[in-house]
Amino acid sequence: MRWSENAKVTVQMLALAAGMLVFAVFIMPPLYDAFCEVTGLNGKTGGRYEAVPAAVDNSRLVTVQFVASNNESMPWSFKPSVVSMKVHPGEAMDTVFLAANPTGRDMIGQAIPSLVPFKAAAYFHKTECFCFNQQLLKAGENAELPLRFIVDPDLPPSVNTITLSYTLFDVTERVKPESSASFALKPQIQVPGNNNKSDPQREG
Repeated sequence: MRWSENAKVTVQMLALAAGMLVFAVFIMPPLYDAFCEVTGLNGKTGGRYEAVPAAVDNSRLVTVQFVASNNESMPWSFKPSVVSMKVHPGEAMDTVFLAANPTGRDMIGQAIPSLVPFKAAAYFHKTECFCFNQQLLKAGENAELPLRFIVDPDLPPSVNTITLSYTLFDVTERVKPESSASFALKPQIQVPGNNNKSDPQREG
């Protein structure tokens, strides 16, 4: 009788552990991502933003800082071309990040963005970003990765500095070889527009 009760408890514990594993692996991440998208928690930024006409707030300047880092398994060189820019809310701005593949093999990278303060995530809009796509760099190749963004004029007045961070991951092994033909990234991409890194008034 006692063995039967112990067996029942063991089965219940195993079932509970299995349920927790399924929840943690398959259910929790999508729920967490959806929650972050809605609330801006953890600095998650949204996808491509379709720009709409909006007045530029010339009375206000916001400092946007750029940070780049590599996942521990990513050997590329990866850094922002400028570390900060001062922007007027509502103004479309351009910059680039610099990437280089120093290895002897073709590789594919994926950049994951994060933004602080968390409450600013809903007010930082990317109209063009290298993070929207995986990036192919051939052996020894380098590239300029474009970013175009708009700080929303409705950004809370208490926020004067925004830090946009990217972590670069090696996803080469996750991408099927036959799909690599779909990557059209070319080295030294030129970013259109005058509001770029060449303007000394935009650098911090």
